[in-house]
Formats: sequence, structure tokens, C-alpha cells
Amino acid sequence: MGVEGFIARWGGREGGAERANYALFLAELTAALDLPPPQPAPSDYRYEYPVRGAAGQPLRIDLYKKGCFILEAKQSRLDPAKGEAIIVQEDLFGDAAPARPRRRRWDADMRAAFNQAWDYASRLPPDHDRPPFLITCDVGRTFELYSDFTGQGRAYRAFPAERERVIALEALADPDIQERLRAVWTAPATLDPAKRRAEATREVAAYLAEVSRALEKRGKPPEEVATFLTRVLFAMFAEDVGLLPADGFKTLLQRCQESPDTFAPQVSDLFQRMDEGGFSPGLGAMVRRFNGAFYKDRRAFPLEREEIGALLAAAGKDWRDVEPAIFGTLLEQALDPKDRARLGAHYTPRPYVERLVQATVMDPLRADWDAARAAAEDRQARGDTQGAQLELVAFHDQLTRTRVLDPACGTGNFLYVTLELMKALESEVLEARAGLVGAEDEDLITAVVKRGVDPRQFLGLELN
Repeated sequence: MGVEGFIARWGGREGGAERANYALFLAELTAALDLPPPQPAPSDYRYEYPVRGAAGQPLRIDLYKKGCFILEAKQSRLDPAKGEAIIVQEDLFGDAAPARPRRRRWDADMRAAFNQAWDYASRLPPDHDRPPFLITCDVGRTFELYSDFTGQGRAYRAFPAERERVIALEALADPDIQERLRAVWTAPATLDPAKRRAEATREVAAYLAEVSRALEKRGKPPEEVATFLTRVLFAMFAEDVGLLPADGFKTLLQRCQESPDTFAPQVSDLFQRMDEGGFSPGLGAMVRRFNGAFYKDRRAFPLEREEIGALLAAAGKDWRDVEPAIFGTLLEQALDPKDRARLGAHYTPRPYVERLVQATVMDPLRADWDAARAAAEDRQARGDTQGAQLELVAFHDQLTRTRVLDPACGTGNFLYVTLELMKALESEVLEARAGLVGAEDEDLITAVVKRGVDPRQFLGLELN
């Protein structure tokens, strides 16, 4: 049975006992995706993996694969009258409970499954790292993915992003989704965005170092070289995030590589257009105005063919994967030419930064978020939807008022990572609010959000 047959077989099923269906569902999923099936005990890839609770009581993980994931399964059926999901609870012996099922919001129950999986991660044997993925599965309907690649299991976040964490059964027809699940099952480290960022950043830093060395050998002041390269880098980034026309800057560099004498005037003209806005002959398109006077200095240094080629190679990287710390490294080079290291020398690897930020900033915030969410769910269960919203609004307000100071900020990488993690948490808060009111319309949520987490909350001090 292929993927299409699997979708057809399980799509639209309603009701049934979780324990009666989840193992069959997952066994057929692994077969459809050509993945190895779970093994009998005592394998570290099996159903009903045993762990111990806080009081020593026996607990069982629905499906566990060492070094890869913990999966917790539920099964819901839709209530057409209310648009809700009814989570079918099992009784003590694994059969569907005959009593009236509890009606709760689907999101709340899947969140409970997530919390259960997270708790299990902390109860694995001492020689097992926390797995990089937690999966919650609504049997026959959806999968939800959460990741933490540190091995510590302290900060599982929606993967690859909050809006993309849910994989509907029908989405399994997408080859990209199939490959994502295969990687979760067999090679989760390949999905680690930090490794992708680190590799891209190292490669870009090497290209920039090549150009920087060449310009300094020709007597160009280091601070001017760094400022020039920072503007070039930002143009590459702007192109990849849609602030400049797609592939426009790369095409300009390709033309300049063929005629190196045109590089300085064409890039200088582009800088002017980015400063003022208007039509750019080099890009053949209108360019937005970039405020802040960043491009007020329009000077561009002449480069040789090989040096333009190095910039073209750097531009060919996906700049959404390049750590923003590289901009700070260039700035540091400009401000401290006497003691500076070469490009990339002050770049702190993302995992080290994130580990410190998690312990000092995110763990306390997440403890407050867990408390706020629990209070909101309690109020919602008692029919107080407005009170539940107020609990979430209060935490969101706390999040937007939290200020972070790095007293030795250097390139600012710690502050950037903190901003990114707090924005991810904010996304969870807004998703919870959307689920609480039962609407997916973003306008319904953003209309009552006065402001979000933004860079003004992040402050840094540095000697230079």
C-alpha cells in the first residue's frame, strides 16, 4: 500500500479507541513511506516503551525511537454541530470508555498530548539524550511536529514553524512532507536549522574574507572595507527576503564579472537607489527606499574578476540561512581594526548562544506561559471564554514589555537569538488565542494586539 492508498484507507474515519488503532495506523504509515517498522522489546524503537513516573509508577510511550522521536497518539472525531473535536478516551484496560466522552477543544487535547510527550522525554534512561523531535498524532487526521536539537529537551518548539507544525493526513501526498517525515524517522540531524545556518555562515565568511584581504592589500582602510561589505551583504539578504527584486543583485554581479570595470559604478548606483528609492538601471526594476541612512554613503570599491566571483558565490547562498551575527562581525572589524580577528573569528556558534539564552531568558518566560495557558484552559473549561482570553492577553502583554540587556553585546548575536526565540513564543501565544476563539482569521487576533515583540525591547552595551 502506497501513500495514496494509506490516505484513502484512513481518511474520514471517525471514532474508535485510540489503543485499538494507533499501532496499526503507524505501522501502515511506516510501510507507506518505506520506513523500517517498530521492533519488538527490548528494542529502542518500539511501541509502549516503558518509563517511570515521578512516583515510580509505570508509564508507556506510544512510540519511541532512540535519538529520533517520542510520539504520543490520540484519536478524535469531529462534532459537526460545534466544529469541535471529541477526544475519545480509553479506560484503564485500553478499551474505549463507554461513558460520555469529554468535549474539549481539539487544540487543548493535542497540547496535553504534547505536554505528556515532553514529560516522557525527561523520564528516558540516563544514557538516552532527549530526542530531537516530539510528535503528537491525531490518528487518521494529523501529525504535529516539535523540535529541540540540543539534546537537552528544554525548549521543544513547533517545527519547522508554528504555522507549519500540523501535517494533515492529506498533506502526506506532498513529496516534501514525505521526505520530512522520513528524515524525522531516520536522520533527524539533517533537519537541524542551526547546522544549516552554521555551514552557510562559515562559507559566506570565507568569501568575504577573501574580498576583504584583497582590498586591504590595496591600501583601503579596514573600516571602509567593512562598511562597504556590510552594505553589499545586506543587499544579498534583501534580495533573498523579497525586499529587492528576485535574483536582481545576483544578475548584476554576473554582468560585472564579465566586465569588472562596471562593478563600482553599477553598485554605487544601486546603493543610491536603495537610499532614495526609484528605478535601478542595474536591476532593471523599481527599488524601495531603505531608510535609516544606511546607504547614504554610496561608495563602492573597484574589484577584480575573482573578487566579484567571490561575492557572487556568497550571493548564491540562501541568506535566510545566514546568521545575522555576520553583520555584527563586519561592524566589529570596522570599529576595532587593531585587535580584530578575521571575518568569522568572533562568531559564536548558535547552539552555545541558544543554550545560555534558554537558561537565562526563555525558561522563566516559558514557566510563566505554562501557568497562563493552564489558567486559560481552566477558565475555558468552566465556560469563561472571556476570562480565558484575558489570561492570554495578560501574558502577551508581559512578553511585549520584557526587556533584555546584554552588557557586553559584541556583535549582538545573543540579542538576536533572544529576539528570535521570544518571537517564536509570541507565535504560540497568538495561536492559542486563535484556537480559543475558534477562528483562524489572523485579523481577529491582530486587531486586539496593540504591539508585538520587537527589537526595541533588546538593549546592548559595548566598549567600542
